[in-house]
Amino acid sequence: MKRYTAALIVFVMLLSVFAGCTTKDIVSSDKVIKIGVFEPTTGYSASGGKKEVLGIKYANHVSPTVDIMGETYKIELEYADNKSDPDAALEAADELIASDISLAIGSYGSNVSIAASDRFQSAGIPIIGASCTNIYVTMGNDHYYRICYEDPFQATTLASFASDKFGAKKAYLLGEAGNEYDQGLIVYFEQEFIARGGQVIKDSFPEHNSDFTTYLEKAREFGADVIFIPVSIAYATQIIYQTSNLGLDIPILGSDTLDDNKVLEAVKGTDTQLYVSSHYQEGGNEDFDKSFKKYLNKDLELLEMNGGNDTISAVTVLGYDAYNVAVEAIKKANSADPAAIRLALSNISHNGISGDIVFDSVDGDANRSTAYIIKADPEAAAWNLEKLQETK
Repeated sequence: MKRYTAALIVFVMLLSVFAGCTTKDIVSSDKVIKIGVFEPTTGYSASGGKKEVLGIKYANHVSPTVDIMGETYKIELEYADNKSDPDAALEAADELIASDISLAIGSYGSNVSIAASDRFQSAGIPIIGASCTNIYVTMGNDHYYRICYEDPFQATTLASFASDKFGAKKAYLLGEAGNEYDQGLIVYFEQEFIARGGQVIKDSFPEHNSDFTTYLEKAREFGADVIFIPVSIAYATQIIYQTSNLGLDIPILGSDTLDDNKVLEAVKGTDTQLYVSSHYQEGGNEDFDKSFKKYLNKDLELLEMNGGNDTISAVTVLGYDAYNVAVEAIKKANSADPAAIRLALSNISHNGISGDIVFDSVDGDANRSTAYIIKADPEAAAWNLEKLQETK
């Protein structure tokens, strides 16, 4: 009996050890590669950040695995909210780096992208910008790649549009003080508009401002033919409401940030003439649009992330494309190693929903030459294509 008991104890101990080893083996043999999602889901850029996240999530839903060295790896998304704030962006970057990611995607908002850039570089983690258009995101940074067009291109496009569409000679330019995205676009717009014989007045409002009456009245007094507001969604909606309340009939031009259904909601039922530059127009790829809407409408939480309806934002498409570029780079590197993936990114050629993506050899920017100018329809609360602007 004692021998039996002793044998049983040994058997149980061995079983425990074996079980422990088996569990460890299962964990270590799990083929997982992690992609960091560095996006704002709170703060003033939350609306756009959530929509960009949706594109990444949908792409992961469509393509949840990747083959490396003949073995299939599950792709896991690691999320970190940069809170639309440069200081919080550092913490978010550190959080992702600590989670052992192979590369990252983000961010909606050039200021947080610029703020956290050095963190990713120091950790040797490549990152793909989906919609961060400021030139300083990638300039001189061999770890940062970008799939969208840049601010000089979109600002020049909008200034040209103002001149060609409205014969505009006077433009009022308004942005948030200290915001690199706003102020950079204003500079590029001003340069092009003046080169075309126009005049400008520029103003900057303080952070968290909510009353734009004084600024809008100044635009009226100046006799502005157009108002250019390359601002966040939260500010844009307030400006649109107040413009309508003041009875200003001056056309408003907005940058790609304003391509958002919350902005459409602000325009609805008003006489506002709003024209926005964008990276994609819904209807550009019917198969994608149909599939994404089906995915969205099956989940109320996802629908809420999209602002409560299934309007497709351009940043969603860019998030989707950025994820697929990341997967292509992993395949090309045939490795989960960040350094190998970074080198592979330089040689990527991807046919995305938003267009062909090939990175230049200088700053890792996609060679983009097309912008959509879309107009808000106040009755239908939808975007209509006004002009497809191409530069060779």
